[in-house]
Amino acid sequence: MDYERLFRLDGRRAVVIGAGSGIGRESALALAAHGAEVVCADRDLSSAEETARLCGGTAVRLDVLDGAAVREAADGLGAVDVLVFTAATNVRKRLLDYSAEEFERVVDLNLRASFEVVRAFGAGMVERGRGSIIGFASIRASVTEPGQGVYSATKAGLVQLLRTAAAEFGPHGVRVNAVAPGVVETPLTRQIKDNPDWYGAYAAKSALGRWAQAPEMAGAVVYLASDAASFVTGAVLYVDGGWTAVDGRFNPPN
Repeated sequence: MDYERLFRLDGRRAVVIGAGSGIGRESALALAAHGAEVVCADRDLSSAEETARLCGGTAVRLDVLDGAAVREAADGLGAVDVLVFTAATNVRKRLLDYSAEEFERVVDLNLRASFEVVRAFGAGMVERGRGSIIGFASIRASVTEPGQGVYSATKAGLVQLLRTAAAEFGPHGVRVNAVAPGVVETPLTRQIKDNPDWYGAYAAKSALGRWAQAPEMAGAVVYLASDAASFVTGAVLYVDGGWTAVDGRFNPPN
């Protein structure tokens, strides 16, 4: 084993869906820094092009809500060794306040579109006998709070979808894993960041006492994409600052 090259991705093609900003952009930059040829996909083409410029990759417009477009992209991009997808949305409302339209919007992007992406790109990987699929779940797949019910349900569903793909694709040499971030400063969490009390409460919940920055998710992506994780599949890698490890914040007296 050449441990000096354990995390290198030279000669591999990676597609990052949601590469236009946030965790997706940082994932694309990190994969490229480790030698991968990166295709930056996003429904906002100009944002994808900016990421591609930063990492020396190429950009494509892709709306994952369009199943036909996802299948066309998977066929048209040729051999893909690494797939990363981060696209998600949230409507922070209590269950009794949710509308059917809001429910469908969250489920459609977070779960149905993920189903289409995994199947479309996974088929080619299975046929070629290699590949790594990395989907972004959340701590909300295992712990929740008021106002997060539908989002949590979709992320729990995504974890089980990816585990099933790991079981089905594994005999063909394809690994499938999930990254589960805690609270990360991205456009998706701007509503919380803008509320000082809410922001502070979330910072205090993690063992590290702060929020994560998007670049702090990139190491997990590189790891799962690389030979360093050659025997890792069906896993959920929590990158949450200890959020799910800590039960309460009270420090008992000595």
